[in-house]
Amino acid sequence: MRAFHLILANNLVQNITNFTVWFALVFWVFLETQSVFATGMIGGIYLVFTAAGAIWFGSLVDHHRKRTVMLISSAASFVLYAASLGALAMVPQRAFEDVYGAQLWLFVLLVMAGVIAGNIRMIALPTLVTAMIPENGRDKANGLVGMVTGVGFVITSAISGFLVAWGGMLATLIFALALSAVAFLHLLALRLDEPAPHSEVSGEPHRIDLRGTVRIVGAVPGLFALIGFSAFNNLLGGVFMALMDGYGLSLMEVEEWGMLWAFVSCAFILAGMAIARWGLGPRPLRTLLLVNLIIWTVAAVFTLQSSIPMLIVACLIWLFLNPYAEAAEQTALQRVVPFERQGRVFGFAQSVEQAASPFTAFLIGPLTQFVFIPLMTTGAGAQAIGHWYGTGPERGMAVVFTVTGILGVVMTLIAFNSRQYRLLSRAYEAGGGTASPSLSAQ
Repeated sequence: MRAFHLILANNLVQNITNFTVWFALVFWVFLETQSVFATGMIGGIYLVFTAAGAIWFGSLVDHHRKRTVMLISSAASFVLYAASLGALAMVPQRAFEDVYGAQLWLFVLLVMAGVIAGNIRMIALPTLVTAMIPENGRDKANGLVGMVTGVGFVITSAISGFLVAWGGMLATLIFALALSAVAFLHLLALRLDEPAPHSEVSGEPHRIDLRGTVRIVGAVPGLFALIGFSAFNNLLGGVFMALMDGYGLSLMEVEEWGMLWAFVSCAFILAGMAIARWGLGPRPLRTLLLVNLIIWTVAAVFTLQSSIPMLIVACLIWLFLNPYAEAAEQTALQRVVPFERQGRVFGFAQSVEQAASPFTAFLIGPLTQFVFIPLMTTGAGAQAIGHWYGTGPERGMAVVFTVTGILGVVMTLIAFNSRQYRLLSRAYEAGGGTASPSLSAQ
């Protein structure tokens, strides 16, 4: 457990770095351009990069030692953040105010590439849980992972708004360079007596082997359905990535929005602590679906009125329940997938689950900006329900959230009653994946 805790601490530092850059970039672009079209594009860029790189990242995790790929991740983020800082210094500030300007979007791509490099760690960490933690304790270990993620969100949310308000992206990138260096040096000093990768022992070529990964997933009844269900959730989740910051910043100042996220992100920590203490119960897949049913119900109603308290309550519920959903899916995959394939399966799942989201994120920003906002500002929607629902740009975003929540509830109810859910539940009860020898830290 000492080794596991040291790895979690190292991941916490790098997660804070990458989350801060991502949050700050969205805040900064919205404040510079006043456009939800721009924030939607940033969400779409993140999802495209994630979907495109996840399978390759997963193969890197399977074919190399976990410490090595995590060091590469931190080094890549550092280099890309340094390049972003150089670009920021060379481009005139007024160029970033043009939402259609090439210089703005080239800068966004460079910054987001640094954030995406951190995704290698997100794939490596659940495979380390399998290697380091006995099977009967993995759900609780996944809860600790969620708790660390929550701590990262709290710290990130508290500082990102102030960094943007105080020094814009200049302060943010300097902060990111410092913390990336700390994470790299700490991990460099940490020695893991980890087992050799399966490909090194067996002589298996270092290749992605997508066909073999698909065979592994297809051999587990209902696993494709689980990945597909998560993909649909992420399809709808692209709406929140595109619009949530614009919605929140329409109700409050950027510093207040950052502090609100710092407060509500405490729910992440509480959920992680609860899972680490009590686990997920004997039926994690049922927990996954129940959690999604509650999340989408809340999403359907929290914007019925322009209310900061309703927004806070909704965010608290989402962030408390999301670690349960993440831990449930990871626990299921860790049990039914062989260890030597887990990096590629986790990468494949991440790639498929994120693949649909860019469509939503890219579509929903322009759709909201040019259809729903006019609809609820001077259009038919404002005339029909504006007297009680409210009017204006923020109400246009609210309509989109409500429709998204209703679709999520319907989909979750269908999944609850599906044959695939029953098959995968039986496969989980039967077991499957096997762990490699435990690791130790020096």
